[in-house]
Amino acid sequence: TIYNIAPTETPVVSSIGKTKATATLHEWQTDTLGAAANTALVEGADAAAFTAVPTVRATNRTQILGKTVNVTGTLDSVDKAGRKTETAYQLAKAGQELKRDIEFAILGNVAPVTSAGSTAPKMASIQTWIRTNWTTVGTGSPAAPASPPGSAARTATSTSTTAAFTEVALKAAMKSAFNAGGSPTMLVVPPNQKVKVSAFSGIAANRVSTPNAGTTTKAAAIVGAADVYLSDFGMLSVIPERFMTSDYSSNNGEQALILDPTMLSLATLRPFQSTLLAKTGDAEKHQMLTELTLQVSNEAAHAIVADLNA
Repeated sequence: TIYNIAPTETPVVSSIGKTKATATLHEWQTDTLGAAANTALVEGADAAAFTAVPTVRATNRTQILGKTVNVTGTLDSVDKAGRKTETAYQLAKAGQELKRDIEFAILGNVAPVTSAGSTAPKMASIQTWIRTNWTTVGTGSPAAPASPPGSAARTATSTSTTAAFTEVALKAAMKSAFNAGGSPTMLVVPPNQKVKVSAFSGIAANRVSTPNAGTTTKAAAIVGAADVYLSDFGMLSVIPERFMTSDYSSNNGEQALILDPTMLSLATLRPFQSTLLAKTGDAEKHQMLTELTLQVSNEAAHAIVADLNA
């Protein structure tokens, strides 16, 4: 048996939708409703002229993510501890690594890159998209996210002007998302920020019922963590995320993402595939890859609290 404790959970990828991309520039459209108004019509009046508001086109580039597995003929022939064949084991391992790479890529702060010669294409990651409900706790007055969303990396505050994640900041972001029409259900945070969220007053009551209370001497559990945050504008599942990166070293410049998974999708142009490459010697070389992008169906459905210190 082979024991590997490297984390393989990808909570965001596992929660969001799946759709199909048909080109390297994936496109979708967004729309909104007019402001609510107290409309009143005169009896018998002619119908007013109608002016259609066009939809807004959004795009993201597909990104090719891949791994190579190279196994010698000898290694695949001898008896090995913990697996039948080395090739099958390494391909399974590569598949798990690719899933982690996808999670890492979509959670980052990377602007889209168009394929050109030796330049690999890259998708715009989630932090470049959230503009309507962008909140910063930083005191350095960083520039607001670029327009249109998904076109440029988010500007971070300086290393010395990050600040602590507070419940006030979370409430402000949730209020902004609600006013924009969003209903986020996930609060995705790196480990340092998860610990801070557990101290917020809006967490669900830290209680665990003891089975057969009064008839057993088994001790009750003491809960010191928050899995659910109850806000004024809905319930958030608090998700600790291992693959979120900070803007600076020592976990300085982290972010909290407030997401509606129904308004996010992985758009796949080429699904996971493993190809046996041409044999050039006493080894077999396999390439495993996929090509996909992130579809942020409507960026106003999400929110971000940026520039958090550790």
